[in-house]
Amino acid sequence: MWKIKFGGSAEEPYLFSTNNFHGRQTWEYDADAGTPEERAQVEKARQHFYQNRFNLLREKKFKQSIPQEKVDDDDEKISYKTADATMRRAINFWSALQSPHGHWPALNAGVMYYVPPLNEDGGWGLHIEGPSMMMCTVLNYLAMRILGEGPDGGLNSACSRARKWILDHGGAMYSACWGKTWMAILGVYDWEGSNPMPPEFWFHRTLVPLHPSKMFCYCRLTLMPMSYFYGKRFVGPITPLIQQLREEIYHQPYNQIKWPRVRHFCAEEDNNYPNGRLQRLMWDGFYYVAEPLLNSRLFRRIREHAVQKTIDYIHYEDENSRYITIGCVEKVVNKY
Repeated sequence: MWKIKFGGSAEEPYLFSTNNFHGRQTWEYDADAGTPEERAQVEKARQHFYQNRFNLLREKKFKQSIPQEKVDDDDEKISYKTADATMRRAINFWSALQSPHGHWPALNAGVMYYVPPLNEDGGWGLHIEGPSMMMCTVLNYLAMRILGEGPDGGLNSACSRARKWILDHGGAMYSACWGKTWMAILGVYDWEGSNPMPPEFWFHRTLVPLHPSKMFCYCRLTLMPMSYFYGKRFVGPITPLIQQLREEIYHQPYNQIKWPRVRHFCAEEDNNYPNGRLQRLMWDGFYYVAEPLLNSRLFRRIREHAVQKTIDYIHYEDENSRYITIGCVEKVVNKY
């Protein structure tokens, strides 16, 4: 059961407060909290919610009969037909979600918005309303396996269903770039299959158009630790579990994958903004020209200096924010 805890302890080294932690609250999980009867009631409620979370659409036998319209980014005008079909499709869906009382039931889950449950098709989305994506499904599958679930483990064979979704959509190599970065860190993906994230990027002067200071803050502070790991080519310990995972999420044997060829692979579900020819040419230039030079003996000092500069920036951001940082994404990478 979850228990609420108020305040904090001055003995905790990473907490800082000017008012003795007044107003701070955290939820802590205690497996032994409450009586056996209370724990049984909580578990019963959890199971009831899980089994009935799609019941409204199921009861109404909803099926989206209006095909989705596709609009390109460079379309200056949207036709009446496209707008009308899109509006009718939305009305059709939301009408099915409307309760008999006339209102729309909603879940006010706050930060749980980015902790989505397993979808009916066996995959995970980016948020609780999102369709299944390769990156999210792969990372959730790996997390479940690392936490002790077997290849076919999890509630209602969640791991087996997720693995089937991954393989049915081409394999883990079709993950978006953030997923490829995490998989490379874990050791279930090769850094050679990632487009470059050179730490030298943080050397630029502010006059450069692509200087990091001109980037959106969340993007900048997320790419910073990722570029550090890329520069170091960091890989965690290759355990028997990691070797097993390598064989579970790809169609072909791990050591037979041609990693340079999969750099631009991205599942349709993940690829919201496909790379253009110019962007692909830029990535290929970095990959085939800049990276071999920066990793050569002649320029190795530049790479080492860039990696050190990047980790200094990371430490500065940690200390400047009292280790809270700007968001949850880069916090996990920084702590790694």
